Amino acid sequence: MISDKTYLAYPNMPYRSQRQPVYAAKGMVTTSQPLAAQAGLSILQQGGNAVDAAIATSIVLTVVEPASCGIGGDLFAIVWDGDKLHGLNGSGRAPQALSGAQIRGMGYEEMPSDGWLAATVPGAPAAWAELHDKLGRLPFAKLFETAIDYARNGYPVAEVARYDWEWAFIKFQQSLTSQQLTHLAALYAPQGHAPQAGEMWASSKMAETLQQIAESNGESFYRGELARAMVDFAQANGGYFTLADFAQHETSWVEPISTNYRGYDVWEIPPNGQGLTALLALNILEAMGVHEQPRDTLTSYHWQIEAMKLAFADAQKYLADPDYMTTPVAALLSKDYGQQRASLIGEKALQPEAGTPGHGDTVYLCAADSEGMMVSLITSTYSSFGSGIVVPELGVAFQNRGAGFSLEAGHVNEYEGGKRPFHTIIPGFLTHQGQPVGPFGVMGGHMQPQGHVQMMLNTIDYGLNPQASLDAPRWYWHADKYIKVEPHTPQAVVDGLIAKGHEVEVDSDLDVFGNGQIIWRLPNGVYVAGTDGRADGNALGY
Repeated sequence: MISDKTYLAYPNMPYRSQRQPVYAAKGMVTTSQPLAAQAGLSILQQGGNAVDAAIATSIVLTVVEPASCGIGGDLFAIVWDGDKLHGLNGSGRAPQALSGAQIRGMGYEEMPSDGWLAATVPGAPAAWAELHDKLGRLPFAKLFETAIDYARNGYPVAEVARYDWEWAFIKFQQSLTSQQLTHLAALYAPQGHAPQAGEMWASSKMAETLQQIAESNGESFYRGELARAMVDFAQANGGYFTLADFAQHETSWVEPISTNYRGYDVWEIPPNGQGLTALLALNILEAMGVHEQPRDTLTSYHWQIEAMKLAFADAQKYLADPDYMTTPVAALLSKDYGQQRASLIGEKALQPEAGTPGHGDTVYLCAADSEGMMVSLITSTYSSFGSGIVVPELGVAFQNRGAGFSLEAGHVNEYEGGKRPFHTIIPGFLTHQGQPVGPFGVMGGHMQPQGHVQMMLNTIDYGLNPQASLDAPRWYWHADKYIKVEPHTPQAVVDGLIAKGHEVEVDSDLDVFGNGQIIWRLPNGVYVAGTDGRADGNALGY
């Protein structure tokens, strides 16, 4: 259990306001958009539990942050039910009609990020229903009410959401066909442009689709009217989906995986998610003794970056749909393997390579209730507006998770019909001696495991409260020896990293470093939360 000592906020916080953590005794919701956080808090106050609140928040986010997540996206969650952890894999699969060989035959050497080839079956609606069926309390349809109201009657677009919206339209003008762009604009730019901050946006079609999902417990989306409409649209517009792709979709309950880092158990969803990457890096850093180095020192930064590079090299070689993996997770998470990888880290930046273990745009939210139930939930369409393929009559944009596949023949993550791709979105959870500390997450593609590692070190090694942990400067490893750091990173660290052979760019783009949310439970049962200043979000409690 974390200490209930109140730490001073991290100095030199550069974003918007020098926020302090939020404390609440009965319940808490935190996410990247205030209207969504308020919807979840309202559900708690109406007698719902943390699962109800998380689902309601997630559904509202599909409306108020549509560039980052949507009805056509995927969802993962970790839930502490009061006694134990549950993991939920709500990711969809590739259309059965396609294969990697076919895509290579079209002239592609790597997966495209836009268009029909990148689209996979959406998993979020089924995940909402599955979470509710197993652990929810209030009627399922009630959890949709606020989202449907915002979709039907409109809401004012927030500032960071506006930026993502506008950026996506600029990108898609270069990559989509004119017909695809027309469909996208019909839903998300009916006035001929991306909405500005404060401008009202609504979609009666999205409201109707959410209503059908609510009334059918998600069945219409996979085996009913909505499924038929999506498949008809795909087949009329060059897509590959069939009714069987939707009808055979399944949400999976999974056992979360973990590593013990200095007495704390850090939990992630198992593959096909990339959460294992964070655990691999933590094992390496524990072996290095990074906790003995002050936070804002060259050695701490250098070791963290090198450990992350090695972890990603392993993830990119071994991680895939678990039905196709040949290297056991337990072998990768072996402390001996962590020691072996740590021994590779020296004074200079490495070119990362995978080891040989033994064998034996996204939104994140967290919620907690008065009975001790806590939820870590993440949902995404991957890139902003996913594949860019929109069914305007339904208000659904298909995700582009297919871009996570490899086209390398024989690779464990090679594209195959009916297969789940390597997935970037990962919810995290922290426990101590079998007791919950709480949910945490950092969104943003491959920043996510890097953010998880940095949040764990900030919390466990450096004693920062949730808000201070989120506000502290971050680094992001991109590829090879190339890294990005935020402008408030100490200059001595930047200079030192360059001297060690890192290619360093100081970058102020908020999207690069992701944004996150944290809720910790103090020993007295009070919740303390932080929300990232790099987004529009709020932490709300009562």
